[in-house]
Amino acid sequence: MNEFTPPTDEILQSMGKNTLGEALGIQITKIEAGYAEGTMPVDGRTHQPMGLLHGGASAALAETLGSVGSHFLLMAAKKTAVGVEINTNHLRSKRSGVVTGKAKLIHQGGRIHVWNIDIVDEEEKLIATARLTAMVVSHE
Repeated sequence: MNEFTPPTDEILQSMGKNTLGEALGIQITKIEAGYAEGTMPVDGRTHQPMGLLHGGASAALAETLGSVGSHFLLMAAKKTAVGVEINTNHLRSKRSGVVTGKAKLIHQGGRIHVWNIDIVDEEEKLIATARLTAMVVSHE
């Protein structure tokens, strides 16, 4: 297992600049070894034409959390991870408010990380669930 390097709020904010996550209003709220959590507003930035949370926005939140979680697990080894597959099941609609993604690492291999990500509303009702497979790559 690689050494976990916890990020500062400043590092998280700078990583998110000029990204899809920033455009969607994603905020990373917690990073621990094997766990990442963040929020995303349900508003005009994340709606589909019928005024509901867009499934692609949920998938973007899920991939962001898993990828950032893997990045900090691998940083000390001068490696990172890139998403190679994501599957998202959309279980409940949402028109407004905030959703929270909770990403848990279920496999940390030398070449592959696999994350389960649940996206819940303010009442902890499950909105979507996703599985992200990320490939470990070298920075050098």
